Amino acid sequence: MPIADDAVEVRAQGWRTLAALHGRLEEALEKALQAEFDLSVVEYTVLDTLARQDGWHMRMQQLARAAALSHSATTRLVNRLENRGLLSRYLCADDRRGIYSQITEQGRELLERARPVHDATLKEALDAAGSVPELDRLVELFRA
Repeated sequence: MPIADDAVEVRAQGWRTLAALHGRLEEALEKALQAEFDLSVVEYTVLDTLARQDGWHMRMQQLARAAALSHSATTRLVNRLENRGLLSRYLCADDRRGIYSQITEQGRELLERARPVHDATLKEALDAAGSVPELDRLVELFRA
């Protein structure tokens, strides 16, 4: 019988704890954003990421990395947001293969209304997770 590798178990437990915290936070944010703004967490993330570009744009692959999505999932997401008038796409002038995305004024307005709900929900979900003994250390690290 092989001897257990304690380091492997510690890493695995850390990953499970991180996944549990992520799941709790995402569920709370998803409920709040969907109920009030018809936005998913990932849609909010994309709008927030684009808004932080300070009037600039992002290539689709940059947006995919920022949202932790595949290229095809990012394309579908951007299509939905563009159809709602929340972002726009255009071809890169230097490289016709490149496509940029940029938040629209309508997207910025929705984001500004959603941000306080997002932030309050995140705080509440973190507070609740902090009361769970298995998650409290990770929540403290997150807050630090």
